[in-house]
Amino acid sequence: MASPDILSNRSSGVLLHLTSLPGPHGSGDLGPAAYRFVDFLAAAGQRWWQMLPVSPAGGGNSPYQSPSAMAGSPILVSLEDLRRQRLLTAADVAPLRGARPDRVDFAAVIEYRETRLRRAYERFTAAPPRGERAAFEQFCRRNAAWLDHHALFSALKDVNANKPWTEWPAPVRDRRHGALLGLSRALADSIRFHQFVQYQFRRQWDALRAYGRERGVGLIGDIPIYVSHDSADVWAYRTLFELDAKGRPAQVGGVPPDHFSKTGQLWGNPLYRWHRMLNRGFDWWISRFEANYELFDVARIDHFIGFHRYWSVPGAHKTAERGKWLPGPDDKFFNAIRRHFGVLPIIAEDVGAVTDGVIALRDKFGLPGLKILQYAFGGRGNGNSPNLPHSFPRRCAVYTGTHDNDTTVGWFKGVQARARARGKVGVKARHELVTIKRYLDTDGREINWDLIRAALASVADTALFPVQDLLGLDTSGRMNLPGTGEGNWAWRMREGALTEKIGERLRDLTQTYGRAPASA
Repeated sequence: MASPDILSNRSSGVLLHLTSLPGPHGSGDLGPAAYRFVDFLAAAGQRWWQMLPVSPAGGGNSPYQSPSAMAGSPILVSLEDLRRQRLLTAADVAPLRGARPDRVDFAAVIEYRETRLRRAYERFTAAPPRGERAAFEQFCRRNAAWLDHHALFSALKDVNANKPWTEWPAPVRDRRHGALLGLSRALADSIRFHQFVQYQFRRQWDALRAYGRERGVGLIGDIPIYVSHDSADVWAYRTLFELDAKGRPAQVGGVPPDHFSKTGQLWGNPLYRWHRMLNRGFDWWISRFEANYELFDVARIDHFIGFHRYWSVPGAHKTAERGKWLPGPDDKFFNAIRRHFGVLPIIAEDVGAVTDGVIALRDKFGLPGLKILQYAFGGRGNGNSPNLPHSFPRRCAVYTGTHDNDTTVGWFKGVQARARARGKVGVKARHELVTIKRYLDTDGREINWDLIRAALASVADTALFPVQDLLGLDTSGRMNLPGTGEGNWAWRMREGALTEKIGERLRDLTQTYGRAPASA
């Protein structure tokens, strides 16, 4: 586990989800393109590679709606690595027909990759590479606390046509001991397959992480505050969630109406029964942090404000408009985390309905919060906005934008378009446009590099930017539009897009503003 002080060193990095990497198999994975990206980061003087959650994607292909909070996504397993182990043939890893270089077709990718993962499992079972059987068994024993739930849940999803667990036969839905014992025996081979997939994910992950460490590149992960209702976690720990007698969500999470959505965002995740978690010493959460730090050096906690207060919406509601704020576990939670781990390297995503209580909680535990430059220029323009770079505290992480924002080029074009409108919208946008140009001393022709420079030049300890901003992409490169359920998460970077020229420009800026390691 990395030292918590690692975030107090002046540094920078790039946000790129693994599925967005190029490659021949329909989506990015832990294969050769991941290693090339590490090489790019190291050559460009970057300290961090930040990703979205790497657990299996759920509804809408969202990595924030996973069927397991602690498992790795099967589609991230490198088929090329399985070929090197002689678990797949050259014919097995032939490119996916019809795959687009710029978008992920998740349905096609999942089917293609699962077929090959099952072939690899069959060959592993028949003739495992030397030493691998013992390593596999050791992995299963060491991770049994979460792996057994995940593998059984996944096997049951397979035999129940992927139906939600609330629609399974009642004895299985309700986890009656006799039913689960019989199914564990009947589904032993399927359970073993899902354990094998997790083993391959972890061995490949560990190799990539070690490669990054050798080159001075650390990994930043993402912990969503909530988990999907249709998940091994909720099925296995029903008493920790706000569910009714049949396991359906009684209260769900989201946020009230905001600038992203007039009806708010209804996430649909069941809320925690925080009092029960407190009584158990937050043991489930401690296990979750342990799993995360086996993968990453730093954790970004998504929706940090939910630990202070959270928006609760009745499970039957169709929008998030009619909810209520309820108190979260607050410092009781982080005191328990601190008692178990000491101090952890955490970035708190403190955006949204931030109150004085949220800020007090963040600062009590010394956690860096977020600053998003796309939000910095819409104030009164008197130079006193706390969101402008010259007003940042050192203890924060500044982003040009996140996965929930438009690309910087797309954002700037949106401001320009609104500035041509009439009425209050146009007046506000024209004021914002003037502030952007004056503050950044720019004509906007390279607005992406203007914001990257502003982030790097700021006093913030950590500066991060999506790879789409390095590439200067417009809205077509956007990863996610909050409040929408379709068409998100699918963007891919084309092969060769990150040129040596881009890397040199980024390295020069990083060195200029004192963020590059001495060896860069």
